[in-house]
Amino acid sequence: MSLFAAARRAAILSLWLVVCAPALANAPTPTDAQRQAAAEVAESLRYGHYADINLDDEWSSRAFQRYLDVLDPQRAYLLADDVKDFQDLKTSFDEALDEGKLERVYELYARYQSRLEARLNWLIDRLDNGIDFDYKSDERLALNREDASWARSQDALDKLWEKRLKNAALIQSLSDPKKDNAKDIAKTLRDRYENQLSRIEQTNAEDVLVLFLNAVTGTIDPHTQYLSPSQSESFDIQMKLSLEGIGALLQTEGEYVKVSSLVPGGPADKGNALEPADRIVAVGQGEDGEMINVVGMRLDEVVDLIRGPKGSTVRLEIIPAKAVDVTRTHTVRITRDTVKLEDQAASSEVVTVTRNGEKHKVGVIDVPTFYVDFDAWQAGDSNYRSSTRDVAKEIDKLKQENVEGIVLDLRNNGGGALQEANSLVGLFIDRGPTVQVRDARGRINLYGDSDRGTHYDGPLTVLVNRLSASASEIFAGAIQDYGRGLVVGNQTFGKGTVQTLNELSHGQIKLTRAKFYRISGESTQLRGVTPGIKFPSLIDKDDIGESALDNALPWDKVRPVQYRQYGHPQRYLDTLRKRHEQRAKQNPNFVYLKREAKLVKQLKEQRTSISLNREQRKREMDAQEAEQLSLENQRRKALGLDQIEEWADAREDDGAGQNKEEDEPIDRAQIIEAANILLDYAQLKKEQ
Repeated sequence: MSLFAAARRAAILSLWLVVCAPALANAPTPTDAQRQAAAEVAESLRYGHYADINLDDEWSSRAFQRYLDVLDPQRAYLLADDVKDFQDLKTSFDEALDEGKLERVYELYARYQSRLEARLNWLIDRLDNGIDFDYKSDERLALNREDASWARSQDALDKLWEKRLKNAALIQSLSDPKKDNAKDIAKTLRDRYENQLSRIEQTNAEDVLVLFLNAVTGTIDPHTQYLSPSQSESFDIQMKLSLEGIGALLQTEGEYVKVSSLVPGGPADKGNALEPADRIVAVGQGEDGEMINVVGMRLDEVVDLIRGPKGSTVRLEIIPAKAVDVTRTHTVRITRDTVKLEDQAASSEVVTVTRNGEKHKVGVIDVPTFYVDFDAWQAGDSNYRSSTRDVAKEIDKLKQENVEGIVLDLRNNGGGALQEANSLVGLFIDRGPTVQVRDARGRINLYGDSDRGTHYDGPLTVLVNRLSASASEIFAGAIQDYGRGLVVGNQTFGKGTVQTLNELSHGQIKLTRAKFYRISGESTQLRGVTPGIKFPSLIDKDDIGESALDNALPWDKVRPVQYRQYGHPQRYLDTLRKRHEQRAKQNPNFVYLKREAKLVKQLKEQRTSISLNREQRKREMDAQEAEQLSLENQRRKALGLDQIEEWADAREDDGAGQNKEEDEPIDRAQIIEAANILLDYAQLKKEQ
């Protein structure tokens, strides 16, 4: 360590020990352009947002609290006195936004930054002095401090960070036995904190504005967002990542960046490398590039690390969604690529279900997204590609196979073009409305299918899950309301809002302007679409979905529209559920899903803290993983698959079978069961 670096840290530490830390000498200050952007955001929220926004003192209090939550979500840096020093913002946040009076907002950020920089220097000095932790105590570390009180002294935070550092060292020790020595662990952690310190020191006024304005918009709804001029170039940092990169949409969750969904046909989806709710711990470039820890890093910075040229490799160290301990990480390698339209195209197959010695053929059409080749369509190309056109072709193929019904698989379909959801419904009904869209003024526009005739009028089942969102929910809701078919699977995502991108004098604002409603009058917002027959799911609704997002707009209703009924599937639901439950009890995959979902939920509820005792930590982890391993091997034994020796192998070994039924056994089981439900429904209708 250089004398200059040592002197710099000593100086910052001395400042930090002052009861009320002064603002940094080089603290970012607002520009006139940023002041104007704040005022324009206030105007946009008041007069352009779907909800009735009142930026008063009550809102100021909530906005001030959210700003603190954005800055220091785990209550690990700021002191109670720091928060007290800025209590005036509880009633003046509205003025800061309205009039561009950003000085106090920026001063609060400067206070936070001074605390953060000093803490990182404290950690570096602590590591430089050598670490020799005793892992035999009964200490435990709380996993979530979002509701904790602000610390009243630096001594209290020192004790917290001593535990945090001890836990970080223990994780390194348990995760990589090859580097289980104090020197290597200290170097790894020191590099992590040095990198974080370097990034923090580069913070500028624009970064503070983005944090402030997104704290503001986050009090309104989770989809309204301010985009700085640099962010506006790509419209949406998550969407840009999906177009050329790994094909994953990300969101922040506390100190972690979490996978919210995968882009169908993208590299991560094709390679089964990631799953929704996986948390990213570190990112490395190429096969041997340094792994950069991203815990606590801003979303856009993580995106920049993951994004890269087509054909290059990125390594991600992740905590799997199913993991109950953050030490159980593993690294995946993904080759970056561009998601092509062909990779997201609808496809079909015929599955055979044997009943009483007779074979029945059911068609399955997978629709990964609602797509349309806008360029070809606008150019007048009569052969432009779209999801509706492709599904129609797949229906024709399945008719040639004399299938007894069709299962439309919308699992993991996050939506797409609204016009495609409408036209796809039109393949199964003879003209009619499909969705109502209500704007901020209360005006309702009705959209639907205007083409006469149907392309397919046989038995239909729609298979959905928690990641079926937006346009998928419009389609599934319309099919359910018309009585045109059954909806089975899991409750859908619940995104029933519409956003537009508006230009500001400095940046842009993505603004929620409208809401979707089913033809029955019910909103798809928050509640999504509830299947008539539910399947067990490993996706926790508290982790993924609209209801998992802060300040989501509420569910409500409007007047229903007039529409015809094509059938009454609800009449048969009791019988269909009983038959499904009888089969599920005998299906190893459904038994596993139900038990595993219950176990993971139970473990999460129980796991509010982690032990800092090495042996106790190992016992807790081993006991939990033994339960999960037992469930997995029970499933594999029933399916005739090879047993696995460690739970960590379950993810990699899923799909090691020789045929498609074994390829993705759990996903496959849902398709086969949807086909069985469809055959039951067709039979009951015939017997009517």
